[in-house]
Amino acid sequence: MSATTDRFLRPLLRRLQSTATFSDTVIRTFAELPITIRDFEPGQDILRDGDRPEHCAMVVEGWVCRLKLLPGGGRQIIAFHIAGDMPDLQSLHLGVMDHGLSAVTPATVALIPHDALREQTARRPELAALLWRETMIDAAMFRGWLTAMGRRTAYGRAAHLFCELYLRQRAVGLAEANLCPMPLRQTDLADAMGLTAVHITRTIGALRRAGLIDLQARALTIRDWDGLCRVAEFDPSYLHLKGVAD
Repeated sequence: MSATTDRFLRPLLRRLQSTATFSDTVIRTFAELPITIRDFEPGQDILRDGDRPEHCAMVVEGWVCRLKLLPGGGRQIIAFHIAGDMPDLQSLHLGVMDHGLSAVTPATVALIPHDALREQTARRPELAALLWRETMIDAAMFRGWLTAMGRRTAYGRAAHLFCELYLRQRAVGLAEANLCPMPLRQTDLADAMGLTAVHITRTIGALRRAGLIDLQARALTIRDWDGLCRVAEFDPSYLHLKGVAD
């Protein structure tokens, strides 16, 4: 196995194994896919709204986000993605992007040709089912975000987002104890929660004063997990992760 393939495969398998069980045949199939590795700077577009991509992207390192840009210049972040995520699987069957994909931090992305993925999913139903499951989990996360945006206070929204990002990182080995990376800027958090940067600053301050979290040096420390979950009304079942229902 080449160094490039290993670099691509390790985060992908950690992500997929956090939600599903699959055979060695699937692993070998992933290892044989032709991939291209590209690096992106923070804020650099990976895909733009209206693009017609010929590859699916998989995050190897760093953070990326999916977003919609409004005519007046506003930005709505609709998802954050970490190592192992495949944020644009829908492009395999939908020819035109209806949103953008952008690097939040310095990010390394593997590009997998659509033709190769279509060929392998046609030949291997187990692989097709696994990727279909990923798109269904993606849809479940959108429902979680939509509910948070529509029915939770700013305090609850922030708590919910921090719960989700911590658990997702823990599931793929990027978090330890109650600590995880949190390289998002105030503007990123604001654009994800439909708030102003000033409101986000106040909300994070309130969570900190309540003894629930600490956020500094690009790291999130959860001081009171049960309390944070209560504020967020957080039910992790929508993430469909193994072993996190507790």
